[in-house]
Amino acid sequence: MDPIVEAFAFFLGFLGWLMVGIALPNRYWRVSTVDGNVITTSTIYENLWMSCATDSTGVHNCRDFPSLLALSGYLQASRALMIASIVFGTFGLVGTIVGMQCSKIGGENYVLKGRIAAIGGVFFLLQGLCTMIAVSWYAANITQEFFDQFYAGTKYEIGEGLYIGWSSATLAMCGGACLMCACRFDEPGEKIPYPYQPSSRGRVLSTLAPQSAHSNYGRNAYV
Repeated sequence: MDPIVEAFAFFLGFLGWLMVGIALPNRYWRVSTVDGNVITTSTIYENLWMSCATDSTGVHNCRDFPSLLALSGYLQASRALMIASIVFGTFGLVGTIVGMQCSKIGGENYVLKGRIAAIGGVFFLLQGLCTMIAVSWYAANITQEFFDQFYAGTKYEIGEGLYIGWSSATLAMCGGACLMCACRFDEPGEKIPYPYQPSSRGRVLSTLAPQSAHSNYGRNAYV
């Protein structure tokens, strides 16, 4: 595997994992603005954990969602997928660090290290898929409620937290794809530890030695 590709894929995976950690606690997953006069103009914004409101004077108030069982199904699933995304990204980072050629962990068996790096790429792909599903599912419910004429509740718009999540998923999947595609298991120039067997090698040399000695003489030497 090319060390440059490994380093680039690790950078993409780490950046995607970092952005998941930024998107998860971000409060602006969906935003709604209620227009009025200077005093009554307010902004309502929510994420997976809490709902907040702020007015034009800068006063804001947040409250956590009271019960997990009282939440919508897509909200519970999005929470689980985002937490799983962070876990998969952590495994992907560890696997990539162990499998990188510039790392001393795991010795110099580059075939084994390449396979470990490929497993890290699989974890990065799982991270990106979990993030993409969670963010897209959440955004689909926002748009469905927004365009539903019979929906009587508060209509929200897509917030910046979802865009951070989409960017994170794209980076993680690109990093995982780079590790998966660049990993070659049968590269001829790889350093593989060879088990030294002196007894068998001595027998091979002893059988070859008489043949090489007789080959120095021509047929005329026996006439």
